[in-house]
Formats: sequence, structure tokens, C-alpha cells
Amino acid sequence: MIKKGRKKGANGEQSRALLLFIAADEFARKGYFETKVSTIVHRANLSQPTFYLYFESKEAIFKELVKKFRYELYNLTIQSRLETGLDLNAIPLKITQGLAAIFRFFAENQSLTRIGFFLSQEAEEIKKQLAAQIKENLIYEQQNGYFHPDANMLIIAESLVGIIERLTITQIFEENNQPEILANEIVHLLLDGLLVKT
Repeated sequence: MIKKGRKKGANGEQSRALLLFIAADEFARKGYFETKVSTIVHRANLSQPTFYLYFESKEAIFKELVKKFRYELYNLTIQSRLETGLDLNAIPLKITQGLAAIFRFFAENQSLTRIGFFLSQEAEEIKKQLAAQIKENLIYEQQNGYFHPDANMLIIAESLVGIIERLTITQIFEENNQPEILANEIVHLLLDGLLVKT
């Protein structure tokens, strides 16, 4: 049953999406406790009762934003897994593309990323989940013969999450590097190392 006063169709979906977008910006800039529903609806040029047609509370919209971030990041991580039967020469580019997609998502959704990856109570859990998924991907790829059989994939996964976390702050948020260039630098470091080859 549709709640009385709920806008139907495209208008309703647009209002809901607008509220989410503005809420993400407010939470990212001011934090959870300083963000007010009244400010969100004022910026959206909507009424406060309209907000409550779509979200039960400030907490509810915040949780939805965290859930959205978590879902998108999980999907991108799953999609980055290398398929079987790849030419070994194609692997660096494939890894770069997968990592760049994550950085691009962070760059295009900075407010959402600040909430999900840094501000929310679930941020640490999300990073643990990311590390676990990367580890699972790496073990699968290791079993396919792409990586050294003795490599400790837990350490590599945890290290990669640390790299992603730090560079998101210093490079993506500060717009010091493009996602593709940043991903390429990381892949070059991890696959080729720092030593000059003789």
C-alpha cells in the first residue's frame, strides 16, 4: 500500500535520489551528529514531511548510504578477479583496470566514500570485508598459476587495502592523480618492485 502523500513514479524516485545525494554531501562535510534533516530538505527544496515519506530517520538515510557504498565496493572487488586462461602478459593491464575502477568509483562518489570508508561505524568492517575479498581473489588467481605459489595472500591483501585507504585520501580526494595513473603505479610497484633489474 502506498503511503498517503507519496509521490509516484519518476518524480518520487528523483526526490528520493536527490535526498540521498544531498545527505551524502552533508554527512561527508559535517559528520553524522552535525547533519540535520532540516538542512537536507532545505537544500533539496523539499518539505520535511517529504523526507519522512522515504526515510524513517536521519539514521535510516545514513545507513542506506553506507549500505550502498558497501554493495558497490563489493561488486567492484568481485569483478576485478582475474578469469582463468589469461595470457600472462595481459595480467598487469587487467589488474590495473580492476583497481582503477575502484579508484574511479571513489573519485566520482567522494561523499559516499568518506561515509562508507572513513566516517561510519561500519568503516573498519567494510575494510576487513574488502581485504577478505581481495585475499579470496588472489588465492583463486594464485591457484590459476598467475602468482608465486609461496606468496602470502593475506599479507598482500591487507597491504593493498592500506595502500588504497591512504591513497584515496592523499591522491583521489585531493585530485592529485587520475584513477588509472594511480592504479598503474600500484600495480607496477607490486608486480615489478623497486629494484633496478640487471
